[in-house]
Amino acid sequence: MTAKPISILGIFVADLAFRTKSLPVWGETVLGSEFRLGPGGKGSNQSVAAARLGAKVHFISKVGDDNFADMAQRTYEQEGIDTRLLIRSAGQTTGAAAIIVQQASGENAIIVASGAANALTCEEIDLAREQIQASAIFLTQLELPVALVEHGLKTARLLGVPTILNPAPACELDDSIFQLCDYITPNESEAATLTGYPVVSLEDAERAADKLLARGVRNVILTRGAQGALVKTESFTENVEAFDAGPVLDTTGAGDAFNGGLAVGLSEGLNVVEATRFGCLVAGISVTRYGTAPSMPKRAEVEEMKSKVVP
Repeated sequence: MTAKPISILGIFVADLAFRTKSLPVWGETVLGSEFRLGPGGKGSNQSVAAARLGAKVHFISKVGDDNFADMAQRTYEQEGIDTRLLIRSAGQTTGAAAIIVQQASGENAIIVASGAANALTCEEIDLAREQIQASAIFLTQLELPVALVEHGLKTARLLGVPTILNPAPACELDDSIFQLCDYITPNESEAATLTGYPVVSLEDAERAADKLLARGVRNVILTRGAQGALVKTESFTENVEAFDAGPVLDTTGAGDAFNGGLAVGLSEGLNVVEATRFGCLVAGISVTRYGTAPSMPKRAEVEEMKSKVVP
């Protein structure tokens, strides 16, 4: 298990998930087959994923003072996640996400409102300097304002802590942010947004990865769903296959499962390809279950799957 903790900067939202045969168009109402309410937010999901894999996790965020914040607190207590850096702000509402899952494929569409997390400040992130400095990895995403994300990455780099940016939801970024990323983990659509290149084939993925390397990233891990993940650095390129753990029920949270697994693998001393393979195992199990945080597998489950599929 990991010796050093992992620090994760991100948001918590309450996931309101609906399953339906088809997505509605504007002005249309469709009937859903199922509704679930549970904990979500990329940073929060990644924290749960890492904690279930055995890591000690410091989660840095802000929530409101409402029932959704109570849900967050209960979740972290159950998962053993350190919440000393989870700020509760009176008078603000905790974020929420509307998730629509297509029944047949498990594919999803999501709308996120970050709520109180958007009011987090650089000064509040600085309160976590001690925890960040003691960490093996610093992980963040783009659900917070970009200025806060850049401040977090810069703080970790100044403290000598390797950084992972999961650039989701994708937006245009300055080179100054890419230069703070030891690892970046876009999926195909996010890579297309970041580089301006369409990403469909493996060749497309390699071209996009080269563009990100040229902008200052040290390691690109471009996730490709059922096609696995492309790992590219200035010195080598390797395609890591995905793992089939069973029928796909829900892809929501698969990227968070992957990033949590990647962070844990790196924190335990695996090289980037080995850590990517570990992340693919975690994601492969998560898509066989419903939900985001609830779908994250425990370490024993991942090790059992690993013994079956990895030579």
